[in-house]
Amino acid sequence: MRLPYRRPLTPDNLFGHLVATAVPGVEEWRDGAYRSTVALPHGPGIVALAPRDGHVEARLHLADLRDLAAAIGRCRRALDLDADPEAVDAALAADPVLAPLVAAAPGRRVPRTLDPDAFALRAVLGQQVSTAAARTHAARLVRALGDELVDAEGGLTHVFPAPDRLVRAADDPSEATSLALGAALAMPASRRATLLSVARLLASGELDLGAGADWERARARLGEVRGIGPWTVEIVAMRALGDPDAFVPGDLGVRGAAGALGLPTSPAALTARAEAWRPWRAYAVQHLWATGDHAVNRMPTDQNVLVHQEGDAA
Repeated sequence: MRLPYRRPLTPDNLFGHLVATAVPGVEEWRDGAYRSTVALPHGPGIVALAPRDGHVEARLHLADLRDLAAAIGRCRRALDLDADPEAVDAALAADPVLAPLVAAAPGRRVPRTLDPDAFALRAVLGQQVSTAAARTHAARLVRALGDELVDAEGGLTHVFPAPDRLVRAADDPSEATSLALGAALAMPASRRATLLSVARLLASGELDLGAGADWERARARLGEVRGIGPWTVEIVAMRALGDPDAFVPGDLGVRGAAGALGLPTSPAALTARAEAWRPWRAYAVQHLWATGDHAVNRMPTDQNVLVHQEGDAA
């Protein structure tokens, strides 16, 4: 299928971010496309998304065709294809510091997610660790609790486990389940407790991250969890909830870029300076991140993804 978008679109950070943070077995870059498993209402699916001139080519492998509309909606949301890039670029380019960045990469999108609940759990797994370590933690969880599937066209093996699956495993008193979960969650006890708290909120519906969710209520509920700080709340708001004004002034990459550009680097001062970027601060973050030399900023190729994965394994 062809998924149209409003021009312009700079795909580098969009696909680069998704692939650089990909969970082995759940996501991959293959033959010029970002491929991912996805849990849908009537069964698992696999999507393959490739940037083209004026559209994104989507190949969908569904267990049930009733999930077609849901799958398309997930894909559009994950790639931020319904954004209005002209409005965003015009607002950010009014700032003389951001104007050159916008001119160099018009139409930057915010990389979001196919699965908001899974992203929230992954955000907790990624707290205070490297991108490679976050991928490793997520991969262990997937192998332990994720449903297996067959991928005839690539290397995808599992669907990321739903929050209720994690909760059931945590509440299962059997020794085998306890050992499997312990191996999957080889991390400090405090972060494990935070992860399970978030999973319980998602499974019960107390924390709603789906389309149409109340952004501020979700922020408040997530922020009440012990071990969740402002960075995690805003990253979830940006990539899972889809808030275009989510902002992470304490992020190291954002602060480093701000300093290099002559902007304030303290979170409070940078937040005050960023008032001029509202309501598009999530897009400003993409431009700031893109000033750094990281795989999230580069359009993937089969070769550099192979090197990246081998480096993580080492």
